[in-house]
Amino acid sequence: MPRASGFRIGKVSGIPIYLHPSWFVIFALITFSLATQFTQQHPGWSHLQHWSLGTLTSLLFFGSVVFHELSHSVVAIRYRISVVSITLFVFGGVARIERDPDSARQEFNIAIAGPLSSYFLSGVFWLLWRLFPQREMLGALTFWLAWVNFGLATFNLVPGFPLDGGRIFRALVWGVTGSRERATLFAARSGQFIAYAMIVFGSWRALTGNLIGGLWIAFIGWFLLTAAQESVVQAAVRTALAGLRASDVMSHEIPMVARDVSLEEYGQQVLRTGRRCHLVVSDEQLVGLMNVHALNSVPRQEWPFTSVQAAMIPREKILWAAPDQPLLPLLERMLAADVNQVPVMSEPPGDSSRSRVLGMVTRDSILRVIQTHIEFRMPAAA
Repeated sequence: MPRASGFRIGKVSGIPIYLHPSWFVIFALITFSLATQFTQQHPGWSHLQHWSLGTLTSLLFFGSVVFHELSHSVVAIRYRISVVSITLFVFGGVARIERDPDSARQEFNIAIAGPLSSYFLSGVFWLLWRLFPQREMLGALTFWLAWVNFGLATFNLVPGFPLDGGRIFRALVWGVTGSRERATLFAARSGQFIAYAMIVFGSWRALTGNLIGGLWIAFIGWFLLTAAQESVVQAAVRTALAGLRASDVMSHEIPMVARDVSLEEYGQQVLRTGRRCHLVVSDEQLVGLMNVHALNSVPRQEWPFTSVQAAMIPREKILWAAPDQPLLPLLERMLAADVNQVPVMSEPPGDSSRSRVLGMVTRDSILRVIQTHIEFRMPAAA
């Protein structure tokens, strides 16, 4: 699972909140747009009032986005699905969960929580606008937030993945077909269609006079298209790896190196064989793992005087896999840790008396399975 990117600004209900660098761009644009709008609508206000209210309204809008994502998160946590983080970026926000829901019902409930929360906020701001008609600044703020939350909820209900509406659509198809992968493909195709429509419509608007608005619609369409295409790829990967375990793709050829070998000798061995990772053994017991990354962490001039044992990854810190480890979670772990290979162990490597190395799983071996599956175009139900 990829790490969260951006600047961490705090926690809400134990969930870290991040600001992606692109957030600062959209925050500045929205604040400028609101200050300009308030200047046109309320020329009697001071310059400071226009900009102060624009900044406050923009902050409350992104607070609404956090509330939207927290609603997804609360329901996910109810289903014992951990929420890794919430990140605000140029198109709003995204809650990163540890894993996919286990059922179509869970998927539906998690997805629908976001739009419902935005409709709720829209109603709250609308009531405030109605209750205090004489308060001009409060009225301008609440009226804008009521409509923008209504628009946010409605747009998110468009049935195109990865929007909330696309996830709702996926849950419905999943419930009917019983196949999450097939449902993802349906929802992603719907998302692609909607994205292309937005790109065409935005381009037409840009060419017929509304340049900024048209380009913005087209840009959102491009973003949705990219996300939908990624969803298609993810569905293909899930289908390819469904039912496979580490023992199915592991190699029984296990490159090894003694712990007392110098890094100079080890480097020559790597160049000679092309093997970039070796298990470090002593008296037929695993003591660590050595790879090119660990080799390069030592200055080149120290290689002749440094042993493999001094630079290796200790046994207790090795990322390993059990033979019955499902392949998809294993690939996600490898990507998250940025490692290219893991040993398959009979027992946790910390128990040197019982643990045996059964084989090695490489990222390339998993990717070959995916590529072969795609080339054969095997159906999801196979």
